[in-house]
Amino acid sequence: MTVKVIIVWLVSWMVIPADDLLRFINGDQLHGRFHGMALGPKIIWQRDDLTTNGEFDFSQVRHLIFNNGKSYKNLASLSYISCTNGDRLPGIVTALDAESVTLQTPFAGELKLARTHVAMLAPSPLGGRISYHGPFIENEWTMAHASFPGGLPPRLPSPQNGRNPDVELPKYWQFSGAAWIWPHKSSGTALIRRSGMPDRCTFRFDLAWKNRLSIAVAFQADFAPTQPPKDKEPIRFVPGDSSVLPLIFGNGYVMHFFSNHVMLYRTSVNGAGIASLERVQANANILRLGDSGKATVEIRSNRITGRVSLFLNDEFAAQWSEIPATESITSQAGHHRGFGFVVQAENTSVRLSDMMVAEWNGMPDSARSLQVDEQDIVLLANGTDRFSGKVKSLAGGKVQLVGRFSEFSFPLDEVAEIRFAKNRLAPAAEQAAGEAIIRFSPLGHITGKILSADQAVVKLQHPLLGEISCELQSAVMLDFQPSNNPIDDWNSEF
Repeated sequence: MTVKVIIVWLVSWMVIPADDLLRFINGDQLHGRFHGMALGPKIIWQRDDLTTNGEFDFSQVRHLIFNNGKSYKNLASLSYISCTNGDRLPGIVTALDAESVTLQTPFAGELKLARTHVAMLAPSPLGGRISYHGPFIENEWTMAHASFPGGLPPRLPSPQNGRNPDVELPKYWQFSGAAWIWPHKSSGTALIRRSGMPDRCTFRFDLAWKNRLSIAVAFQADFAPTQPPKDKEPIRFVPGDSSVLPLIFGNGYVMHFFSNHVMLYRTSVNGAGIASLERVQANANILRLGDSGKATVEIRSNRITGRVSLFLNDEFAAQWSEIPATESITSQAGHHRGFGFVVQAENTSVRLSDMMVAEWNGMPDSARSLQVDEQDIVLLANGTDRFSGKVKSLAGGKVQLVGRFSEFSFPLDEVAEIRFAKNRLAPAAEQAAGEAIIRFSPLGHITGKILSADQAVVKLQHPLLGEISCELQSAVMLDFQPSNNPIDDWNSEF
């Protein structure tokens, strides 16, 4: 099926972007300006110090990052649909019937998909504003280590320029342009971001790992400084030692994931700089993640009430509820904005990607956690009302649902999610060779084979939509070497 889209050229978009970045499969990177594509297929690249444009084969390039990882125009709405091929297409659903779903998109105009290829509608996802989406920019993150309270030493090339070989230097997380990777045998260095997390938040990310999983995930942390121990040896990080967590993250929560269970801690630092750790009890904390694999992690936390929920692969996993700490919640509001990660086991490699932080509206669960084979599930934006049956149509801004005993009509703007029955969906096709992914800000992506491109528009051959044209003003990245294998491409040159 071919969709014809009229592209409106924006005058403001005619300005050549200031600083784009190419990341190559061998680890090299090159700043400059994206200038379109040529037959080959090749990327056309401009630089002020080049007399002619450079050209690079797609096979050489891993990522193309636009405008320092920031889109020229963020999507106005968080509404999107999820397709059976894994695409998350941002846009507003304008019509739905037994055969098709019509989506008005900001990047490709009106698109029409077969209903069997649409797994979910999300008219009002997450329940609040997105405060972070990435990682696309390396310098938004820092690193810390309990053994180096004054800060990590400078990175040194190998050999260590005469440094004492008996002194073990900390390892560093490695940035890939769309993910952070911990590839080392040892552990101890935390990856942290000091801002972007509200007091009531949804924190979502993709986690992949090799070997035995043990990773601590901090959220709503303030990184308060601690008092160094007196008359004691410097702190030495020991894998699995949870006592160092408040030394790294200060006041906040830390969720520790293992292959078969999860634990939640509250970390604290008092006025004298003394750190402490308290485990928060849960009714159930059993997981089945295995020794190597991948999972989508979603943490929902309300720091004000002490309520925390965990979803894995879109299914409810655990919940905690505690009395908030004795600190003045009002005086501390706005300080607990940070989050971070530290691997807690040796010989464990980890990859973190597709992170998103948003305000949480307090919804205790989601339609995706209730998805079944036979029934469509409609979850309203109030977070409590849900209905099952068969979604019949969408017209005039209202969703029509035929239930077992009655028919219902819901205004679309009051619907959080609609999950379609599994047995009515077409099988998901494997990603074809040579396909690339366009990633949008603050959410969404589309997959296809690139046919041609200029600075403003990429023409794609999409597996479900046919040939479409996508404007790049809301794009942050072109991913030329996407992989669904969680252990592909993990090496020291990444």
